[in-house]
Amino acid sequence: MLRAKTLAAAALLVVLGATASAARAGQGLLIGVDDDSLEWTATVPHFVQVQRSLGIGAVRMTLQWSPGESAVLDKTDQTSLRRMSQAVRFGDRVVLDVYGAAGAAPTTPLARSQFCQYTVSALQQAPGVNDVVIWNEANSPKFWASPDPAAYEALLAQCYDAIHARRPWANVISSTSPHQNPAAFIAGLGAAYRASGRTSPIFDTFGHNAYPQDDAEAPDAQHAATSHSIDEGDYERLLAALTSAFSGTGQPVPGQGSVTIWYLEDGFQTIVPPSEAGLYDGTELDRSPIPALALSGQETSADVDQAGQLSTALELAYCQPAVGAFFNFQLVDDPDLAGWQSGLLWPDWTPKPSVPAFRSAAAAVAAGQVDCSRFPASVR
Repeated sequence: MLRAKTLAAAALLVVLGATASAARAGQGLLIGVDDDSLEWTATVPHFVQVQRSLGIGAVRMTLQWSPGESAVLDKTDQTSLRRMSQAVRFGDRVVLDVYGAAGAAPTTPLARSQFCQYTVSALQQAPGVNDVVIWNEANSPKFWASPDPAAYEALLAQCYDAIHARRPWANVISSTSPHQNPAAFIAGLGAAYRASGRTSPIFDTFGHNAYPQDDAEAPDAQHAATSHSIDEGDYERLLAALTSAFSGTGQPVPGQGSVTIWYLEDGFQTIVPPSEAGLYDGTELDRSPIPALALSGQETSADVDQAGQLSTALELAYCQPAVGAFFNFQLVDDPDLAGWQSGLLWPDWTPKPSVPAFRSAAAAVAAGQVDCSRFPASVR
């Protein structure tokens, strides 16, 4: 299987052309993917080359923490961290995301101390990795059993200090879900920060996942102020929530200094056409996946497709001044249909028909040639 993936990756480079076009230009938008493939493949150079061929310059990878752990001792995790550093040496920017089971969220002083020590240990074993996400979607019960903004503020503060003590130039990133009332959670985060009396920051970058309500919803769709969702089109509401929470404190809000918003996850799940069905197993759980490319001759007709949705989402992120990064979930589809099929590649690493449109959008971002006037002023 590993050799098959290696050959497929090499073939993809021939199909697409191994371009090394900068994935960070124009307003400085970093284009990345969320993908853990490096955890089980030793072909790091091919992985990075495939990213580059698509105009992608970063990858976010995860590491699982368990209560009681204060150092990375697991051999598998150590191998993953070495591969992350190798990817950096080949020119990739690697973002490390450390979290654990929802019921194991570090809510006590001891657990917070162990988690932060573990995260520092991970960074020490991954030279060149300087971006780190503290937990994942802290406002979602799926990842934090009983979301508590005060507990998350305490975790961010402790990890911020521990990480910057060892690596002053590190980029400490928070993480929130778009559909679990992030505005209220951010308000609670700010209230806890103010009550703590802290005068130094708790994050360098505000990380937010920007998934739409469903795969067909327009990336620039706006939701009512009473909605519990803040998606990509709700940029103004997100900025307003952050400004209200932290204005006048020691925590800069996005747009101040070097602080920006990173859309750590976005994505649009695709229909599996008959020609690719043999690459998948299980049962699809998404009720409304869309074609990778409408009217391609291989998939069903639709008003929207991944090619258009993802290109629009990427270009909109570029047009939002306080946004510094956009990550697509994933690079390669999960072959289990119960997982995610929002990658740019089929499970055998061959390109989906949406790839040319994505590459074109990434090139436009890199060249600073995106027409932002096509988006309503209220979303940019």
